[in-house]
Amino acid sequence: MKQKLKLGASTWLWESPFNTESVTLFPKIKALGYDLVEIPVEDPKLVDGQEVKKALIDSGLEVSVCGAFGPSKDLTHDDVKVHQQCFDYLEQCFDLCNLLGAQFLAGPMYSAVGKARMVSQDQRKREWELAVSNLYKVCNMADEKGLSIALEPLNRFESDMVNTANDVMRLVNDINHRSAKVLLDGFHMTIEESNIRQAINTVGDKLVHLQVSENHRGIPGTGLTPWHQFKEGLQDINYQGAVVIESFTPEIKELAAAVCIWKHMADSQDEFASKGLEFLMNTFNNQ
Repeated sequence: MKQKLKLGASTWLWESPFNTESVTLFPKIKALGYDLVEIPVEDPKLVDGQEVKKALIDSGLEVSVCGAFGPSKDLTHDDVKVHQQCFDYLEQCFDLCNLLGAQFLAGPMYSAVGKARMVSQDQRKREWELAVSNLYKVCNMADEKGLSIALEPLNRFESDMVNTANDVMRLVNDINHRSAKVLLDGFHMTIEESNIRQAINTVGDKLVHLQVSENHRGIPGTGLTPWHQFKEGLQDINYQGAVVIESFTPEIKELAAAVCIWKHMADSQDEFASKGLEFLMNTFNNQ
C-alpha cells in the first residue's frame, strides 16, 4: 500500500433508511476527515439520485453503494417472482451507481440476510446452484453498465451460504464472470476466519472493498480485532480500494434489532465516527 487508502463511513452509522434528506450528513462526514461516504440503498424510491449527486459534488466526497437484501430480495427463494423483485431492485441500484460514480454495488446479494438454517445437502446444493445462475445474470446486468458486484460473506448467524473468504471465492469461481468481485467485512471475519491476513490473500485481486468495525461492532481499535493482520494482508495484495466503517445506531430500532445492536457503542455516533477514523488513519495511513 504505497498510496494512502481512502477511508469512508457508512450512513448506517447515523440513520436508516438512507433517503434524499440523508445528504445533510455529507458535510459532517467530510468535516470529520473522511474521503468517502457509503450509501446503503434499502429502498431506491426514497433516493433522488440527482440530489444525492449534487450533494456529493458539493461536499467533495467520493461514494460507494451497497444493497440491502431481505426476504423479498432473495435470489435463492423457491418463487421466481422473488428473484425478479431482486433483479428489479438491483437494476435500480446499478442505475444509481452509474449516476453517482460508484464502480460497483456491494453486499450479500446471493441470498436473504438472516437465512441461517439447518437444511439437507440436496437443498443446500439446489440453493447454491440458484445463487450461481442468478448471480451470473446479475453480473451481466452490471457488466452492461460498466459495473461490478462485490459479494460479501456474512457470519454464520446471518447466512448459511457464504461465511468465509474460501466460501466467497468458491462462489466467485462458480459464477465465472469478470464482474464478480468481493467485499470483506472485518466484523464477520473476526467471527468466521482463523487468520485475517490469510483470508485477504485468499481473495487477492478480487477484493474491491473492505468494511470494518470492531469484533463487537464498536469503534475500531477498542476490541479484539487483529488490525496488524488487516494491514499486512492489504499490503500483500497491494489493495487500492477503500476502508469503510460500517456500524449502526441503536436509535433506529428496526435496523438495530436486525443487527442485534442493543446498546450504544460510543457516547455519540459522531464520536464513533471521529475516533474510528483517527484509529484507521493511524493504522493504515500514518505509518
